[in-house]
Amino acid sequence: MKDIYSILVRSHAGLLCLLFICILPVTAFGHAFPVTSEPKVGSTVPIAPPLVRIWFDGALEPAFCTIVVQDTQGKKVDSGDGSVSPSDDTLLQTKVQSLPKGKYRVIWKVVARDGHRTEGDYTFEIK
Repeated sequence: MKDIYSILVRSHAGLLCLLFICILPVTAFGHAFPVTSEPKVGSTVPIAPPLVRIWFDGALEPAFCTIVVQDTQGKKVDSGDGSVSPSDDTLLQTKVQSLPKGKYRVIWKVVARDGHRTEGDYTFEIK
């Protein structure tokens, strides 16, 4: 009888551990991180894109997300309309005018739907 009890306790403990392991990644990793962007990080493009866009791996909270494009002097060169796309809550974007050749820095700050904040920047070049 003691062996059956021991087996039941171990199997239940094993199931609880497995359940905990399955739930942990869902609750522990809530930050939104970039998946891809246009222009790509560190890329060189022949002409200025009409939009600078960054896709994230999770839904964003539109009210708390910003994206800015600057030239090498730190002057803002985007149109100031940076926002999360109404049709894709993982896409942060802003319009840019026709930009001259040079290096540009994209600075972004986002808050994921679960409240976690992430920020970063990257550069691209127009040649």
